[in-house]
Amino acid sequence: MSTSSSVGPAGPSSDDVFRSPPAMISGDSTSSSSSSSSSSSSSFSLSALTQAFPFSSGNPRIEETRGVMHLYRDDAVSSSSSDLPVGRKPLVCVLGVPNYMTYADFCQFCGSFINHILEMRIVRNDGMEDRYSILIRFDSQESTDNFYRHFNGRRFSSLEAEVCRVLFTVDVQYTGSIEHEQATPASSTDQPACPVCLERLDQDMNGILTTICNHSFHCSCISMWTDSSCPVCRYCQQQPEKSICSVCQTSENLWICVICGFVGCGRYEGGHAIVHWKETQHCYSLEVETQRVWDYVGDNYVHRLIQSKTDGKLVELNAHCTLDSDACGSCESTDSGLSEALLNSRVEAIVNEYNELLATQLENQKLYFESLLQDIKEETEREISKAVDKAVGQKLQKMQAKLDRCVKEKEILDDLNESLLKNQEIWKAKILEIEERGKKALKLKDDKIRDSEEQLRDLMVFLEAGKTMEELSLSSEIKDGTVLSIPMEETSSSSSTKEGKKVNNSRKS
Repeated sequence: MSTSSSVGPAGPSSDDVFRSPPAMISGDSTSSSSSSSSSSSSSFSLSALTQAFPFSSGNPRIEETRGVMHLYRDDAVSSSSSDLPVGRKPLVCVLGVPNYMTYADFCQFCGSFINHILEMRIVRNDGMEDRYSILIRFDSQESTDNFYRHFNGRRFSSLEAEVCRVLFTVDVQYTGSIEHEQATPASSTDQPACPVCLERLDQDMNGILTTICNHSFHCSCISMWTDSSCPVCRYCQQQPEKSICSVCQTSENLWICVICGFVGCGRYEGGHAIVHWKETQHCYSLEVETQRVWDYVGDNYVHRLIQSKTDGKLVELNAHCTLDSDACGSCESTDSGLSEALLNSRVEAIVNEYNELLATQLENQKLYFESLLQDIKEETEREISKAVDKAVGQKLQKMQAKLDRCVKEKEILDDLNESLLKNQEIWKAKILEIEERGKKALKLKDDKIRDSEEQLRDLMVFLEAGKTMEELSLSSEIKDGTVLSIPMEETSSSSSTKEGKKVNNSRKS
């Protein structure tokens, strides 16, 4: 197998990419044998520090280039300058870049070093379906070391968890290329010019980026291309996800409804595509593998012409063509003497017929969905009416229950008011009775006080009279005298008069 490989139309060959020391990329068999003999002494020591990564590049439908890149291990490299690999080259590999990063995103990510980059090549690693790797060659070893220290372990985006993994590259070997399709004359000639600006691809003027489909551009030109596809061949590095049946999740014999996009399996698998037709009346379905449209109503393909697998020409499809490959092979062997003018007219007629069929089907689908919308509208109106009636009934029930509660509360309050009125009358009578008793008690107390005052006055008079008599008895001048009583008020009692008389009688004696 040849050690060199041819690449896409707009880029240089793989021998021209990353051409630095001879040990970096092998050229022809002579140079590779000489380099292997010169490095045989150091290969054993490097094998313990390096690891091999198989890679490939190119459009798999046209031509695919395969190779192996030898990279230093992560544990063999340190961030300090003294611990960097001895004998390293100004060539690194950014391993495992996520597919959501476009060429422009990566150029913007490493924008501070874009002026020091000579070449970048996008490759895909075996076993990494959703990632790609980038081989980068710098203008000096100092720029390479600074790039490694700055970006190794750094996150690609603050919103994502993926980090940039930079490894020093020992050697990149191309093992050969596989051509899947005959290249056209326009794509077989090398055009050493950028397809965007049409300027010469000169490394001294600007860095060169080679996409995964082997098309080369200036880094400044490709950085303005925000799409993930190639500007030349439209090959996308981020491949679409594989379709599966929406019901049973199988990936075999899939059919896609051309009306609503439902993905279902064929009748020889789970039959979910035909079930979808019976439920929705979507009668046209596209087979994923052959890209042909099947009509469930007519029970046949809508195509009159199909594309031959051998030369890509359109040939007539027999009316009794079946699904297996043998029958399609017989279709491909149809008489090749059909004139191209007749073929083009048939193609145009088929296109018109297909457009009419599609328009008819769309009109039927319009009527079908309008009827569904009408049914849904009527059902919605019925549900709204039921909901309104239910809401009104519930509201009336709540109001009636509230009214009943209010009536019961009113009755309770009336009974309470009546009992309070009765209690009020009772308490009024009791208050009057208490007032009468208070008046009588007060009057009785006043009488007692009055009697007590009179008795106290009489006692005072008596005491004063006794004191006076004692003073008179001591005097010798009074003999046979008569003691006159002190005049009393009209209101004095008879008992005081009697006491006075007794005093007078005692004095006389």
